[in-house]
Amino acid sequence: MPYNEKLADRVRDYIAQYQENIEEKKMFGGLCFMVNDKMCVGVESERLMVRLHPDLQDEALEQEGAAPMDFTGKPMKGYVFVNIGSLHSNKQLHYWLDHALAYNAIAKASKKKKK
Repeated sequence: MPYNEKLADRVRDYIAQYQENIEEKKMFGGLCFMVNDKMCVGVESERLMVRLHPDLQDEALEQEGAAPMDFTGKPMKGYVFVNIGSLHSNKQLHYWLDHALAYNAIAKASKKKKK
């Protein structure tokens, strides 16, 4: 299983309560939730990827299970990985999803490549 389907269902259900323009894309070995054409959160087999306001990065990294997103070898500002083991309760998951959705509302969309 390339991504945790149970976690993806939890993310999908929560985001759908607040957003209508949601697209799911398989990428980075997992499932990415695009909200309003912007990367918002992603689900892998053992962790959640969260895009949040870069100013909140240090605070976010102090939370249980959080680590810098560094799959390129260099930490990416405004992105964190959260270990699935720290997302047992809905309150824990919603904390991260609320941060991602709040930033999504003000984040700039990536420029689309011309075909």
